[in-house]
Amino acid sequence: MRTTRWAVLGPGQIGGWFARALPRSEHGTLHAVASSDHDRATAFARLHGAPVTGTYAEVLARDDVDAVYVSTVHTTHADLAVAALAAGKAVLCEKPVAPTAAETDRVLAAAAASGMPFVEAYKHRFGPLARVLDATVADGPLGTPLHAASAFGFAAAERTGRLFDPALAGGAILDVGGYPVSLAVGIAAAAGVDLAALALTDVAGTVGPTGVDEHASATIAADGVTAAVECSIVAELPRSAVVEGTLGVLRLDDAFGSRAGSAASFVVHTGDVERVVESPPVDPFAAEADAVSRALADGRTEAPEMPWEHTRAVARLLEQWRTALDA
Repeated sequence: MRTTRWAVLGPGQIGGWFARALPRSEHGTLHAVASSDHDRATAFARLHGAPVTGTYAEVLARDDVDAVYVSTVHTTHADLAVAALAAGKAVLCEKPVAPTAAETDRVLAAAAASGMPFVEAYKHRFGPLARVLDATVADGPLGTPLHAASAFGFAAAERTGRLFDPALAGGAILDVGGYPVSLAVGIAAAAGVDLAALALTDVAGTVGPTGVDEHASATIAADGVTAAVECSIVAELPRSAVVEGTLGVLRLDDAFGSRAGSAASFVVHTGDVERVVESPPVDPFAAEADAVSRALADGRTEAPEMPWEHTRAVARLLEQWRTALDA
């Protein structure tokens, strides 16, 4: 495979994690940085060794950029992704693709029309343990029906910035709620459940003084599976998960890994037998980049780690969650 020449669109904190991870990828190198702020792009490029900087339009117009990583605020993801796809670039887009299911569908339609890869960057889906988890659920040792429970939350130091700005689609659901929701979607898919049948019920939570959801919970359900999900930007939550069936229990003490390393193990209890399943951790950002590089080399528009069907289901459920809480 040839080297994938990457551009970071949005030289912020998350973009920095991606840039630092690229040298650990098998196929990627950082080539360009784009921003609406020239000085910010220049400083980021110098720090990470990228030879090219420019505006978004200037970088997307270059023929020496193969793929872009969209790491701007939620409300700008869709337009940048569509512009990049129209320019013939593969796209790795930070989660969520967009604040609404309709905007997400617009991006996926643009990807289909362009024939270029588009991948949503839910990092826990790209480590090798995720494939083992999928296979374990699919093999059926837990029995059916399945019930999952997972959470992701942290306590922000203060109610300021992007997280607490409704104009920038702030709030817990879009920032961290997608982790337990995407885990539930992945489990449902592995169990053979029709993702279009997944529905959201039992919504609860709080909207803070700035007008964004700060803590929320809900149940996702379809024939054969239920999942309790919870998220917060004002409270620490365990970031673990449990999947129970009629025959056993699967426990992930670390369901989502970290920015530096993917999750490495889970435990399966069936009857009196306890089995520890382990898989070597990887850099999740490097793994995301390589998933895009493989799709680009193979002429595929999707990555199996996060198929478009999963992206659509997650977007629909997140929008329903936010809408129900606002109501």
